[in-house]
Amino acid sequence: MFADTHCHLDFDAFDADRAEVILRAKQAGVGFLINPGVDLPSAGAVLKLTEEFRLYVYAAVGVHPNYTAECESGIIPSLEELAAAQGVVAIGEIGLDYYRDYSPPAQQRRCFLWQLELAARMQLPVIIHDRDASQDLVPILRDWQAALPTSNPIKQRPGVMHAYSGSLEHALTLSELGFCFGIGGPVTYQNAKARRELVSQLPVRNIVLETDAPFLTPHPHRGKRNEPAYIPLIAEIIAALHELSPLELGEISTANAVRLFNLHGKPGFLIEQAA
Repeated sequence: MFADTHCHLDFDAFDADRAEVILRAKQAGVGFLINPGVDLPSAGAVLKLTEEFRLYVYAAVGVHPNYTAECESGIIPSLEELAAAQGVVAIGEIGLDYYRDYSPPAQQRRCFLWQLELAARMQLPVIIHDRDASQDLVPILRDWQAALPTSNPIKQRPGVMHAYSGSLEHALTLSELGFCFGIGGPVTYQNAKARRELVSQLPVRNIVLETDAPFLTPHPHRGKRNEPAYIPLIAEIIAALHELSPLELGEISTANAVRLFNLHGKPGFLIEQAA
């Protein structure tokens, strides 16, 4: 069984056929989905999906760095209330993005730190967005994880680096801290030699699969809308890099996701969805 640990099915790209997209994912062997929000309004939409597709779609809530320009500390109580809802398994998508000029870096860092504090308090792992910001982001994550008390369950499973494209050096540092790495469509691209080399050196125990749908569509569908049913295409490439079968890679990466998001013991989990 596979899992898509990062998709945005609440986006309007899926308004016309959302139920069909989920059905195709199930038919492709995708056992569950994690749908992160990007701001407060999207969090509400994501939570509705967790209710409509209970025990299949799980949620994360957070403010994406590109939406932090107006973010103030007063937003945290609202996020905390949302994060307490049934079906929420992480704080995210949060982080830093120095590629886009949507929010000043200092403002991004303030909002990021507030949300990391929230994750620690609520004992929820984080889903991290990092674009051209590793020099600031990795030390922040290192210090945050180090400050977590050993009694906090996310000390050993602090979160996932979404669409990881950083250096091997940073990857090794983060993997030692317990972070997972979300690997998606770009690893399938024909010009992705460097990315494949990086993924081949990541510990397989730290890899989870993701689509980032509707973005980052894998080959051979590149240029079209992405969807969770394409997860096996991603798994095939990563499996070959680690000398595993796609099904073996699926089982390992799904177990990683279950552990990361603490999905053990959910009523019907991995039984109903595998049927």
